[in-house]
Amino acid sequence: MDLGLAGRRAMITGASIGIGYATAQELLNEGVHVALVARNKARLEANAGQLANPHGAKIATIAADMSDAGAITRAFAQTVYAIGGIDILVNNAGATPSGGLELDDSIWLSSINLKLMGYIRTARLAMPAMRERGWGRIVNVIGLGAYQSNPQYLAGGAINAALLAVTKTLAKAGAKDGVTVNGVNPGPTATPRWDELVAQRARSQNRSIDEERALSLAKSPSGRAGKPEEVAALIAFLASERAAHVNGALVGIDGGASTGF
Repeated sequence: MDLGLAGRRAMITGASIGIGYATAQELLNEGVHVALVARNKARLEANAGQLANPHGAKIATIAADMSDAGAITRAFAQTVYAIGGIDILVNNAGATPSGGLELDDSIWLSSINLKLMGYIRTARLAMPAMRERGWGRIVNVIGLGAYQSNPQYLAGGAINAALLAVTKTLAKAGAKDGVTVNGVNPGPTATPRWDELVAQRARSQNRSIDEERALSLAKSPSGRAGKPEEVAALIAFLASERAAHVNGALVGIDGGASTGF
């Protein structure tokens, strides 16, 4: 299937590993110029060097802390300079620790600043030019925490729920100008981020990591974690010409585990 993306330009946050990195590869396979943005410069540059680039697209690596408003503005400007503009924005940078009411304000505020405000700040920068051009795609990688209440993922669930509302609202704002905004809600996905969450939950519940991982996977009818490449394929479709009339969708990719859609 030709997704009609050749020559488009994408900014992907949280792109050094996991879903963001897989998305960069998926878009490169479609001939998209990509800017990979992440906090860890060494890992970002090392991993970007391993990407296949079958169409000779531009690849830029930009180190930025997505919880810092000034860093986001600079990363946006660097992206525009490096690849010529931003037609596609994939918001993927955000990691909220496990925990319930015992989480202190500093963790709440840092998590909100990174994921919720990070997504809002990048969209604020990207949407005006997208609307002016009459074409744009924003895909927010959110997560199932908004739907699946978990006392040990209180901040994550609250932040994800807020992002669902942001996604729906921005979708309405950009629709008449050819800009779509959609959300992707992965379940357990085999990434370093998921491994970290499993380890946190295992410690808090006095279980082994293997026990905690098995309990998480038991909730999925598929009986397995998703693959980053599977999530990336969905993101690429939502960013494509083929999905021009998909707007404000909140798409789960969890093997059928969620009952909240």
